Amino acid sequence: MRTMDQQYWDDLYGSREQLFSGNPNGVLVTEVTDLAPGQALDVGCGEGADARWLAGKGWQVTAVDISQTAIDRAASGPSIGIAWTRADLAVAPPPANSFDLVSVQYFPLAKANPRQLHNILAAVAPAGTVLVVGHSPDELPEQFDRNDFYWPAEIAELLDDTWTVLVNETRPRTVPAPEGTGHVNDTVLRAVKRQDITDRPAGPDGRRADPAGTAGSSRR
Repeated sequence: MRTMDQQYWDDLYGSREQLFSGNPNGVLVTEVTDLAPGQALDVGCGEGADARWLAGKGWQVTAVDISQTAIDRAASGPSIGIAWTRADLAVAPPPANSFDLVSVQYFPLAKANPRQLHNILAAVAPAGTVLVVGHSPDELPEQFDRNDFYWPAEIAELLDDTWTVLVNETRPRTVPAPEGTGHVNDTVLRAVKRQDITDRPAGPDGRRADPAGTAGSSRR
């Protein structure tokens, strides 16, 4: 399987004038509508539909994608309240404890690069929300190995008692799958970071070190 680096995503976005529908992801709309707006991090923002929807609801959005082609395309549209940023979050982490919402919609979180997941979870502010949405692992195209990626339910198992898991489930998609795909269900994780957590850094898997600096063991 080809490495999903910047060139991979630039080539994918460059292969079409518009890769996605231009509508916000349905799970984002369902899960975030009741949240008070604040600072949001849109991970893998693509062509910007989610970021624009969030900005329209009053959020100040940092929209990040590894693809310069995607960022250029997104930035060509309405951008009030949005900072478009080309970055690889595995090597350029967002500021820790800074975002009231971190949205991760259908973003491939490779287990070969756990630092990426660590950086994403660390960016959630105390009392902030992380929303991770993926396709059902059972519906993954055969050229991909489901064991190569962190799935929402696996991330839920990695979170320790500094988090409260509000949603951890598989549900039918809110809209039909893109043409040519077999996606029927979404896997959804919504969790809130405890408000008094500001001092202990998260480990590579999202767990926090104990006061002596020893990372907690996985519950898996």
